[in-house]
Amino acid sequence: MPATPPRNGAGEFALVMGIVAAVFSFFPIIGEFVAAPASALAIIFGSVGISRVERGLATNPGPAWLGIGLGVAAGLMTLLVFAATSAGAS
Repeated sequence: MPATPPRNGAGEFALVMGIVAAVFSFFPIIGEFVAAPASALAIIFGSVGISRVERGLATNPGPAWLGIGLGVAAGLMTLLVFAATSAGAS
């Protein structure tokens, strides 16, 4: 029987969503609708990717960890931009 290929999709998707979240987190209106969900997806899929690496099903811990880090950083930046723009509106 052939060996099963590694299931690296979750880690790669986390990295892509982390990059998308990081790019859009600096824009006030777009960040709330694009960066916030993308950062949540990056954290969730990064955690799934790390879990798969620990079980031996995936071989890419780097992109999964980077996706989690970018997701957390983008989420915090989105909150900061939201707080800064709403404070000036009132």
